Formats: sequence, C-alpha cells, structure tokens
Amino acid sequence: MIGEAMKRRVVITGMGAITPIGNSVDEFWAGVRQQKVGIDFITRFDASDYKAKLAAEVKNFDAKNYMDFKMAKRMETFSQYAVAAAGEAIADAGLDMADEDAYMAGTSVSSGIGSLDAMEREHKKLLEKGPSRINPLLVPLMITNMAAGNVAIAFGLKGKSLNVVTACASGTNAVGEGYRSIQSGEADIMVSGGTESAVTPIGIGGFAALTALSASTDPKRASIPFDRDRSGFVMGEGAGILVLEELEHAKKRGAHIYAEITGYGCSNDAFHITSPAEDGSGAARAMTNAMNEAGVRPADIDYINAHGTSTHHNDLFETRAIKLAFGEDAYGVKISSTKSMVGHMLGAAGAVECIACVKTIQDGYIHPNVGLENTEDELDLDYVKGKGIESDVTYVMSNSLGFGGHNASIILKKYEA
Repeated sequence: MIGEAMKRRVVITGMGAITPIGNSVDEFWAGVRQQKVGIDFITRFDASDYKAKLAAEVKNFDAKNYMDFKMAKRMETFSQYAVAAAGEAIADAGLDMADEDAYMAGTSVSSGIGSLDAMEREHKKLLEKGPSRINPLLVPLMITNMAAGNVAIAFGLKGKSLNVVTACASGTNAVGEGYRSIQSGEADIMVSGGTESAVTPIGIGGFAALTALSASTDPKRASIPFDRDRSGFVMGEGAGILVLEELEHAKKRGAHIYAEITGYGCSNDAFHITSPAEDGSGAARAMTNAMNEAGVRPADIDYINAHGTSTHHNDLFETRAIKLAFGEDAYGVKISSTKSMVGHMLGAAGAVECIACVKTIQDGYIHPNVGLENTEDELDLDYVKGKGIESDVTYVMSNSLGFGGHNASIILKKYEA
C-alpha cells in the first residue's frame, strides 16, 4: 500500500473505444443500451472447418480514418485499434500536449497476445520462401508492447510506459497500474487501457482446441454469461482507452471529470493455468483488496461488471468469489457482463468494461446480461436480465480474471469535488 501522504486522487477525463458494436464511445454505449449483440459468423477467414464459427469482430474500421497512412502501415491491427481509441480519448479529455510536461504523461496500454496475424503471415513465408523473405519488421509489428509504444509515439507521451500482460486481466491491470502511477506521483496523466485483435486461424483454433470457445452457431445464444446453457466464450476484439489524470491537474486545466478511481486490488489463484480457483478465493481477495483501498463496504457497491465469460468454470467460480468477498451483501448487488454483447475482447476486455462502468455511473443505467434466460443452482445472485435498470449508481466494481490465475478488480466512484 502507498502511504497516505503519497496518495493522490485519480480521475478519468477522457475515453475512447473501438468495439464490435461501435467504433467510438458514443456508438459503443448506444449499442449497449440497445442490447446490440456484435457477434456473427467469422469473416476474416474461412472457419467452416473450425469448431468455433462465431466471433465478435470490429466492423467498418479503416485505420486511415484515424492516423497517417504511412503510420498505419507500420502497425498491426491491435496497435491500430489502440491508437484510434487513444486519439478519441485524448481529444475527449481536451488534452493539448504542447501545454503539458511530456515526461509526466505516460502510457499503460496492454495486449494479451499482440499480433498472431503477423506471426501466421511471416511463418507462411518462412515455410514457402525461406528465412530471407521474413519481413524485417516482424518483431516490432508482433510484440505486445507495441500498442503502448505506438500510442506514446503518436501522441508524444514521454513518461512512464507500461504493457501489463496478464491474459484476460490485462486491460484492468493496465488501468489499475496507470492509476497507481499517478497516485504515487510518477505521472500526472496516464493514457491507459487495452487492445486485442486475435480473430485469426491460430487464435480461434487454439482457443477452440482448449475447449474454451462456444461452438454455438446462434449469435444470440453464444455468449450468454451465467446462463445454464453457456458453453464457452466468443472471441472479441477491439480497444478501450481511458485518460487518467491527477485530480488537481485535471481541475487546473478545467477538464471534464467522468468518474474517480478509488480502489484497485490484485491477486493470483496459484491454482491452475486456465481454471480459476474452484472456491473463488483468489478473485475474492482481489475484490476485497479493492474495497479496502476504496474504503467501502460490500453494501456500498451498487453494481459489479463481472468478468462473466460464459464458460462453465468462470461464471460458477466468479459467483463463488463474489459470495466470499461480499457475504450476505452478494445478494443485494446488481451483476452483469458486457461480454454478452461484445464477446471476450481478451486484453482489451477490462478496459472496455471500465468504460461501460463509467457510462453506468454517468447515465444511471445498468445493462443486462443480454441473452440470459435461466441460471442454475449455485448461480443465484442478482444477474440483471431482460431490461436494463435505470438507477442512481455511486460505486461500481469491475472484475477481470486471466489464464495463469491473475485476478484484478477496480472500483470507480461517482465524482464528488
């Protein structure tokens, strides 16, 4: 824990999103409110021989609309998504880097996988034409930290630069570590979030071989978190970026403040490489750590944006974790998973879900688990289904759980001066 004298308040002043249901925050949130499902049959390659035939692909994205053509050509799709979302977030925050100390403005942008596209493409060249034909830029195109690097280059962010790779928890960890960096005085501004583009033959094939993906061919019944008929997650893609800022710095420049980050907790299950701890103890500890830092009780949390992947193990074990962390108050909190609409965006998931949490606070609207029809015995919490709920929301918690046992929880609060 950082000493009380060292802690600085951290607020969110800008947001940007590229998602399967909209290529801006406004489009994304409108899609959420309309319960739009961005899942359909895979178009990136012929998936007819694959067990999983559905994905939540980004639609109508053209990098040239967001950045210089030459710049775009030197980036793989996951980096393009990150730069596009970061551009929206920085513009939304009204940041002018000419007025800032560039060394106090950093990046914390994660990707769980980087570019499988580049690896597949160049591996094919290796096999067919030999090693001399491999693209000299393969490595800087492919590696996961290039999303953070490209965002920093594009916007002149010379401060602390991070790429936290914790599988499906990467996006939440990226936001959380950006928060920590400002809280401790290492930065005044952190452009934070996650990005992913893994709808590729090896990406889909690999997760399907693991039996992690849904084999459903009905887009409305494929990603159905907490439903008794859930059968695996649906691969999603895109990016979510938030501008985090030290409160006094934001106030001094007259920035609009969306919400405040008040708690961040992490843990590891130390149990299994793909399955969460069966009793939920690891994820529960991350939630408890976040609540302790935020100075809130379980009864204070109005809404949980759950990791909710639509796999049997995750939804059951995350439910157990919420019960452990919240006790009897677990039955009084509203729970839903944005993955019911955008699929599982892997390293981008937590960041996009953090944006959904900010909008939940702003609009006083809790979205449902779209497609949820019936739960089962242990899944007996208040998973929102059917219509969304219009309700005043002060505190929200966002959870992310990743392969390797990584758990991360973050708490956002309605901003009060």
